[in-house]
Amino acid sequence: MTKSILRYTVIALVALVLFLPFIAFAINAFAFRWFYPQFIPSEFSLRAWEPILRANSDIWESLVSSSVIAFFVAAVSVVIGLPAARAMGLHDFRGRRLVEFLILAPTMMPPVVIALGLSINFIRLQLAGTVLGVAIVHLVPVMPYVVLTLAGVFANYNTDYEDQARSLGANPLKVLWFITLPAIFPGIVVAALFAFLISWSQYLLTLLIGQGKVVTMPFLLFSATTGANNANIAVLSLMFIGPAILILLLTSRYLSGEQSAIGGLGRV
Repeated sequence: MTKSILRYTVIALVALVLFLPFIAFAINAFAFRWFYPQFIPSEFSLRAWEPILRANSDIWESLVSSSVIAFFVAAVSVVIGLPAARAMGLHDFRGRRLVEFLILAPTMMPPVVIALGLSINFIRLQLAGTVLGVAIVHLVPVMPYVVLTLAGVFANYNTDYEDQARSLGANPLKVLWFITLPAIFPGIVVAALFAFLISWSQYLLTLLIGQGKVVTMPFLLFSATTGANNANIAVLSLMFIGPAILILLLTSRYLSGEQSAIGGLGRV
């Protein structure tokens, strides 16, 4: 009994610490004339939410841009990363460590170095200042996480299922669609989740490659911080973290439990 009470107390304290920032944002988003040393606001207002109600608001435009880019990056990174992850997870070959180092290299480089190095080529290809250009450059920091996540899944993958399907006459496309993809689906979801969250939170790469023409939620949020309006900053913060939390909740069942990607296989 005592252990249960202690466990639930710890869980409650951890949850409180985790949700304190959200509580602060929620109060600030509706606060009006909240001055120190007041513990709670003396007045509440919806003034900070008025821009969201306008159809032509920059917030909606940036929300759409961020969503399109993040979903595009998540889908493309998984498609590109699957072959590399399969090779990394199933085969032990000469030069494997070097390949792993090259895959991880983008995470070791400062984003500004990557952006400045690619900006000239993006300008030549007329991709600078476009949504497509920003989405492509987001693949650079995303791919290492996607490849390594899926490689871990393939490390526990049993290819006997594929061999049995081929022996029964299934062609490569059917093997991929009916055997491989369902088996590694939890891992695909987790890898896509990482890709979405990393792309969703990118600021510097978006700024340098987007040239200020592509406005995303992080771009809008950082711009708002210079105005020192706590209510507006809180509203934008809630708008920024809301979709990410929603995506995380929708995919949470693949992070734990019997459908977890940790074991390498879903239900076959």
